[in-house]
Amino acid sequence: MYQLKRTQFIKTDLKTCWNFFSAPANLHVITPDYIDFKVLTAVPDEMYEGLIIRYTIRPILRIPLGWISEIKALQNEDYFIDEQRQGPYKLWHHEHHFKEVEGGVEMTDIISYCMPLGFIGRFVHWLFIRKQLEGIFDYRIKKVTELFPL
Repeated sequence: MYQLKRTQFIKTDLKTCWNFFSAPANLHVITPDYIDFKVLTAVPDEMYEGLIIRYTIRPILRIPLGWISEIKALQNEDYFIDEQRQGPYKLWHHEHHFKEVEGGVEMTDIISYCMPLGFIGRFVHWLFIRKQLEGIFDYRIKKVTELFPL
């Protein structure tokens, strides 16, 4: 199992931060264009436990990959957890934590994931998946800073 963790200070209030990140429709805003992220199902303005979200991504050679996520846990303005139900990973568990701090919000993403295909999956992870995921979350930090300037 692999883990990626990113923490970011966001200069806004907790309610605004929560409303932005917990709205499934905003995910494409903080995802790099080359991923070609598209939500396939109608999603509510606010998420809830048990919400199923279907989308496609094109992370490698523009080949479309289907992904289905479920919101497994949610505590309003504190955290939510999404897990892959179907998609490219053997396991994908993404925690989003929000903490009000002086002058803004500290947001932490913790992604725990496993690659499929045993040795081949581990090799592909070593070759480029880890770097690609780090790039996606680095982009997210940059984009969030643009949306909520310091």
